[in-house]
Amino acid sequence: MGYVKGLRCKECGKNYEKLPVHVCEYCFGPLEVDYDYEGISKVISRKSIQDGPPSMWRYQPLLPIDGEPQVGRYTGFTPLIEAKNLAKALGLKKVYVKNDSVNHPTFSFKDRVVSVAVTKAKEFGFDTVSCASTGNLANSVSAHAAEAGLKSCIFIPVGLEQGKVLCTQVYGTQLISVRGSYDDVNRLCSEIAGSHQWAFVNINIRAYYGDGSKSYGYEIAEQLGWRTPDNVVVPVAGSSLITKIWKAFHEFKDLGLIDKVNTKVFAAQATGCSPVSTAIKNGWDTHKPVKPDTIAKSIAIGNPADGFYGIKTVRDSGGWGEDVTDEEVIEGMKLLGETEGVFTETAGGVTVAVTKKLVEQGRIKPDELTVVCVTGNGLKTLEALDNKFAEPAVIEPNIHSFEEVYSNGITV
Repeated sequence: MGYVKGLRCKECGKNYEKLPVHVCEYCFGPLEVDYDYEGISKVISRKSIQDGPPSMWRYQPLLPIDGEPQVGRYTGFTPLIEAKNLAKALGLKKVYVKNDSVNHPTFSFKDRVVSVAVTKAKEFGFDTVSCASTGNLANSVSAHAAEAGLKSCIFIPVGLEQGKVLCTQVYGTQLISVRGSYDDVNRLCSEIAGSHQWAFVNINIRAYYGDGSKSYGYEIAEQLGWRTPDNVVVPVAGSSLITKIWKAFHEFKDLGLIDKVNTKVFAAQATGCSPVSTAIKNGWDTHKPVKPDTIAKSIAIGNPADGFYGIKTVRDSGGWGEDVTDEEVIEGMKLLGETEGVFTETAGGVTVAVTKKLVEQGRIKPDELTVVCVTGNGLKTLEALDNKFAEPAVIEPNIHSFEEVYSNGITV
């Protein structure tokens, strides 16, 4: 059995049983998982973690499942890359890239949350899983549903990158494209959830689903040698990941696995969809919804469900929020590729470009240790790079033709 006591409202503190519910019936606040930390402290240690599987399930006592994981047994424990070339380009001494672009099975951090969500769906007895998605979640839910032997029905906004559409359809799901933004799709899913007994991973089982992201933070701390970084730059969509990384660091501290948390958390968004960074820069307590208009579609959520908590996390940590133009997103993607050989999707271009801007602003200091979060693979967003590179040189199959091109200044 696991260590989940139930659910608790983040606003009024009312307790609930372990059920597929996500909103407090008294104050309408969001529900979060209530853990038996005393029990966890008796079974978890640095050694128990290091002796565990090379996956997110090495932290299983801190994840909200009651039995063994039903899917995603190889998800997580992705590389934390010491990015020396990127550090030099940014004028920093220590930069690490937490690279979930190679996560199993669908190459994004969403595999973490969906592994938990689909396991919970099976525990609750659902036969169908569903979600509203900007792409990566659609990929992951359809893949894990196939692994679990469950049916799936996925909803996406019209106009997603073709790579993300195909990488959802290949798993045999029913894919439905909705005319509207992600926020329109999410509202529709909330209505459907009221009339269909499905496990909507980011609606009725959201409380459990979200805690899968904690593993991203646990891994950063463990891979840094049981410490947290000075700075962590996180892409922000619904604002769940940024809050769960912060929660993970503090859980490790409270359990005695690390000594302290002295980390500034930075929210990274695209200017065309920046409700959280705008709120932070303007000193607002919460965000104002916006209509997304950016190539960074995987983080284009105009009304983030956890926006208030994302803003609070940044403020509590002493961090900041920043956003970058689509042109800067492309440059961020190129910079990571050219310096570290890592091909990230547009969301990773956002975090790299925002990191560069934060260094220029003096918010990230040269001698600090900074972790840049890369949460998805560039092969999913090829359209963003259309016409951004010169056509390759074409030569005849002889040395003279090669020398002629090479002597004109083209390097290979």
